[in-house]
Amino acid sequence: MTNNPTPLRRGWTTGACATAATRAALMQLWGEGFPDRARITLPKGERPEFALSFTDFGTDEGKDWAEAGIIKDAGDDPDVTHGAEIRARVTRSSGGVVFKAGLGVGVVTKAGLPIGVGEPAINPVPREMMTAQVVEMAARLGQDPNIEITISIPDGAEIALKTWNPRLGIKGGLSVLGTTGVVRPFSCAAWIASIHRGVDVARAEGLTHLSGCTGATSERIVQAHHGLSDAAMLDMGDFIGGMLKYIAKHPVPRVTIGGGIGKIAKFAQGEMDLHSKRSQVDLPFWADQLGLPEIAGANTALEATQIAGPVFAETVARKALETINARFKTAADGSSIAYDIVVIDRKGQILATAS
Repeated sequence: MTNNPTPLRRGWTTGACATAATRAALMQLWGEGFPDRARITLPKGERPEFALSFTDFGTDEGKDWAEAGIIKDAGDDPDVTHGAEIRARVTRSSGGVVFKAGLGVGVVTKAGLPIGVGEPAINPVPREMMTAQVVEMAARLGQDPNIEITISIPDGAEIALKTWNPRLGIKGGLSVLGTTGVVRPFSCAAWIASIHRGVDVARAEGLTHLSGCTGATSERIVQAHHGLSDAAMLDMGDFIGGMLKYIAKHPVPRVTIGGGIGKIAKFAQGEMDLHSKRSQVDLPFWADQLGLPEIAGANTALEATQIAGPVFAETVARKALETINARFKTAADGSSIAYDIVVIDRKGQILATAS
């Protein structure tokens, strides 16, 4: 019997939604009226259509404005912004295309991000996409391309609390993101990009000791153990390889890796993606390493710990440090990065360290 699972459905980024909303609002402002659906061209040539969820227009202080909204559809990706309404309000301005942060869109307060301090958290590619709409439509309709675009996300401030934005210094709401306009289900690209931005912000602040942890418990323990600031803590999750590769290209003097015994054991085996669907603890391998054949039949790393005692966690920590130093100790610029490992149990107790 052939197993043909239903393909996961793609979705659209906040940047794509903001661009489509901008186009719809411009159509109203420049006399064409709101469309039922707005079609845009994405950076790779795709031309999706977006249904409008909100429209409004009026005049403030003698300036006409128009606003359109689109409900974000992230497809089958577990995106916290799925279902959020992305609105764009346009009004005539001067000095080119100007971007403003409306309700629920954050403002950058720390250096190290691709957008400068004080600017609305609308990333470069979405800005380029919206600007392209203004230029193309202005040329077609004979309009002045000097336009102010205000992006708002009504529930954005609440949703942002579930993201990295507060730690990255993006205050007041969400970021408008996207490089291709397309959300690919479970691609994990957004998470890895957040790790990269966390490194960038930490380096811009001059931090010399960062930590990547596999979860909230290990993060709490490592942060207290080393006395690190929030900005030094990278929400690594399962993506240890993506984090380490980026730090090797953008180095800091010291990095701590923290996590549970199972996750760190997989990394110590050489795995760079720690998700349970993509890697498993090789208990026969550890039985051989320890000379303890009885742990080969254990069900989990936790059971192996109970059988072997402290030596298992100590060996995992040491092997993890060997793995990391073999591949990532020397950064791309020739500098040396000092790593250490902290292994914890499910209760948050430190089982072993290596440095």
